[in-house]
Amino acid sequence: MGVSDQRPITSRAERTASFNVADFAVPTGREEEWRFAPLDRFTPFFEPRHDGEQVHMDVSLAPEVRGEVVPASDPRLGQVGKPGDRAAAAAWQAAGQAVVITVPTGVAASEPTYLRLIGQSPGQVPAGVKILFIAEPGSSGVIVLEHTGSALVNESVEIQVGEGAQLTVVSIQDWNDDAAHAAAHRAEVGRDAHLKHVVTTFGGNAVRITPEVLFTAPGGDVELLGLYFADAGQYQEHRLFVDHAEPNCTSRVTYKGALQGAGAHSAWVGDVLIQASATGTDTYELNRNLVLTEGARADSVPNLEIETGEIVGAGHASATGRFDDEQLFYLMARGIPEPEARRLVVHGFFAELIAQIGVPEIQEQLLLNLESELATSQLTDIAEFTKPIAPPEPDIPSLEPTAKESQQ
Repeated sequence: MGVSDQRPITSRAERTASFNVADFAVPTGREEEWRFAPLDRFTPFFEPRHDGEQVHMDVSLAPEVRGEVVPASDPRLGQVGKPGDRAAAAAWQAAGQAVVITVPTGVAASEPTYLRLIGQSPGQVPAGVKILFIAEPGSSGVIVLEHTGSALVNESVEIQVGEGAQLTVVSIQDWNDDAAHAAAHRAEVGRDAHLKHVVTTFGGNAVRITPEVLFTAPGGDVELLGLYFADAGQYQEHRLFVDHAEPNCTSRVTYKGALQGAGAHSAWVGDVLIQASATGTDTYELNRNLVLTEGARADSVPNLEIETGEIVGAGHASATGRFDDEQLFYLMARGIPEPEARRLVVHGFFAELIAQIGVPEIQEQLLLNLESELATSQLTDIAEFTKPIAPPEPDIPSLEPTAKESQQ
């Protein structure tokens, strides 16, 4: 389909998907896919250009895992769906080679595999990065993709989870403040397979991650977890799509974010499609945002599209709020100083999500990142933003932002 042939979209499944950049118009900001993003920060990602000098990749393989560098023509590439926007298609076309990580059939990896992408300089042309993760049937493993330093990076990540395999993929965005990063993650989950996909975003001037999951056989199970913390001037977007195309599959989406400082902006969009053939589906998506200071903005858009009523369950919840006065009062009434009480509230907000990751070294790193973010908080500004009151005999509070939820 050329861009001139595009017609109004009535279903998430009808949106253009192509490996060809020319099939996508240059974004103007009116498109659904780009309506929240500051386009000027992502403009370099709209053309299939590549500067390989910007980044360096270190790979540390688990003993049982295979790693290869292959040309972009390798027939294993491009088997997991098609790019869904112009930046994703440009990333696909730009990279001349790819890194392929394989967990062999029936193997349980004894330790995580790490890919560390280190930015060398924030150039004018993005580095095009192409990666394929394969969990062969009956295998299990953990793969961590970590981003640090300064760079412009346009990334394409494919994930194949074979029959009965269990794979955890963790993508960490811990860039310097001058970095910009767009990444399209496309995953296929086979029969009775399990994928845990984790995204954590702390650094970068502008970061946009778009995970997409397609079930290719019955019995698949997916957990999509996300944690993000936006500071002054940072833009962070996480736009997800779960395509239930097969019966008796389960998906759980949980993303939580915190924002502080003028111009901090996050956008979370969660699209779930339950096709007519996907009887027995069980799905739920949840997004929470904790706004710590004035001048920060969080957009949250959960979407459910259901084509069959023969399902186990489908729902969503979204909430954006400030500190709860009762939470602070409860802690301060027990002798905890206000700045420490506020830190404890934020820690409690993220604690359950971090525990779900199930990779101890990653959990420890995230707690350190979180503490680093809180150390830079303008506690005076936060205190002016929400001043605690003294309610009568409050119950033990839930460490969640207070806001009206929408559920279906």
